[in-house]
Amino acid sequence: MQQTQSQPWINVGTLMSIQEKGHKVIHGGIAVFYHEEQVYAVDNRCPHMGFPLHMGSLCDGILTCHWHHARFDVCSGGTLDPWADDVPSYEVKMENGVVWVNPHPKQTNSIEKYKLRLQEGLEQNLGLVIAKAVVGLVEAGVSAGEIMQVGIKFGTAHGRGWDSGLTILTAMANVLPKLDKVGTILALYQGLLHVARNRSGAAARHLLKPLPGAEVPLERLTEWYRNCIEVRDTQGAERVLLTAIRQGASLEQLSEMMLLAVTDHFYLDGGHTFDFHNKAFEAIGLIGEEHTEQTLTSLVRLLANPTRSEELHQWQSPVNLVVPLKEAFAQLDSLPLAESCADISAADEKKIVEQLLSDEPLKTVILVTELLKSGAHPAQLAQLVALAAAERIVRFHTQNDFGDWLSVLHTFTYAHAVHERLRRSTHPLLIRAIYHGVIRIYLDRFLNIPAAQRPDGSAVPAVDTSRPERLLEILDQRQQVKEAAQWTAGYLHAGGDPDALLNTLGHALLREDAEFHSFQMYEAAVAEYDRWAMRSDAFATHAGETMLLAATRYLAAHAPTPREQPHIARIATRLHRGERLFEEA
Repeated sequence: MQQTQSQPWINVGTLMSIQEKGHKVIHGGIAVFYHEEQVYAVDNRCPHMGFPLHMGSLCDGILTCHWHHARFDVCSGGTLDPWADDVPSYEVKMENGVVWVNPHPKQTNSIEKYKLRLQEGLEQNLGLVIAKAVVGLVEAGVSAGEIMQVGIKFGTAHGRGWDSGLTILTAMANVLPKLDKVGTILALYQGLLHVARNRSGAAARHLLKPLPGAEVPLERLTEWYRNCIEVRDTQGAERVLLTAIRQGASLEQLSEMMLLAVTDHFYLDGGHTFDFHNKAFEAIGLIGEEHTEQTLTSLVRLLANPTRSEELHQWQSPVNLVVPLKEAFAQLDSLPLAESCADISAADEKKIVEQLLSDEPLKTVILVTELLKSGAHPAQLAQLVALAAAERIVRFHTQNDFGDWLSVLHTFTYAHAVHERLRRSTHPLLIRAIYHGVIRIYLDRFLNIPAAQRPDGSAVPAVDTSRPERLLEILDQRQQVKEAAQWTAGYLHAGGDPDALLNTLGHALLREDAEFHSFQMYEAAVAEYDRWAMRSDAFATHAGETMLLAATRYLAAHAPTPREQPHIARIATRLHRGERLFEEA
């Protein structure tokens, strides 16, 4: 029989030849087994890690892989072990004592099947299953937003609410335009994996009901929501929030309502509360407003018992920073801001950043207040606060306690979140968030004493800009903070492509078993860099370089790691391509 397009069967050989050994591996990596007087054919690669199944054992219809003992129904390919995935099976027929196998599997992987496997991987916290689903979906051309939607829906419907895993997933979705395909797969996989880990064993989260009855003005609902949060009544706050959503409040209105409650107190939970709110609204922008209720209600729990920084000793002594801030807020609340905003000149921007980094917090508060009253746009001020916070990371000396990296990191990612929100809203009370960031920059001042020297790109040996991967080689060694920053400065001075550098920094993050804050660092630096890159003046160029140096130094301080998770993603990619991970000697 000849193989034709309409009947593409493969000649395996005689039935007797298969009976003699019990199995045979044919072209294309299909394993054919003789068992209980029947012939079966399955893919020879174990779908778990690719080990050759013909080296396993077959008993009572169950084919067992000897590496991790995954078990499969030899007839259908279905697995008894969900972490292993099903193995493709093939049709078999016999004609005149000769065995033929159809090389096309009985069931093909479809987009819907990959989505189902992704859901199962999230539910059961199975890293390899998540990785294989992501690879399949990306290779099938499914959009990142559609893939991310599966994770956000699962994450907000289970567990206690919005957390670091959902923040990582949203942050990684934001940076995908900076990454190549490998980076895209790693970014989505890492984000989804953290969502699954944080919800392992968690119960479903059920929403409360909105308030019944007549329409309530949004201003009144906002007042109610803030009052509920003030007394830590999260159930009342959730019902009020749902009422506002059902009455048709826009995302901008909901953002103001919720963030006014967040900024009623200072720098809640080290900045995480504001940052998480910002990420939740960004997530809705990526997956669609039909997910607003489930997503936004997941934030309310964060306000049950957060640390309120105005109650902390360092905010009250030796310099009382709480009273001057409240006085500034009163001025902004009682005096109308300028109707049209004026741009701050580059020369003034430099002076403002220098003041933000000074040890004169009261003068800084007065300066910020005067700038706002004179018509400076809150978003531009917030951008300068984020720049000053990034400068703290560039100047962070490695002789500090290693855990202090988190202090400067939190200030920067908080300031970035404030910048993003103030690009969308200039509500006078929301502007209070700028001042909270200003004080955090002041409180971080001792982490720059002594200050690490900013690398001079013109003073380092010539950098080969055609090899941005050289940075990854530097980061293969532990604590190469100074060396990595010098290379980045040299790369930029030599005219290296910033986009190539951003992709490389992305891989520096995603090839590691990174902790939550490293994901925050990279995403915030990318976003802030992009804002400065929209300008071409010298100050903006310097500011953009600051973002890249800050990201480089932070990632270098936290590398290398065992790199287990990226290894799993590579295995998933190779399995998808049909590569043989193991060869019989």
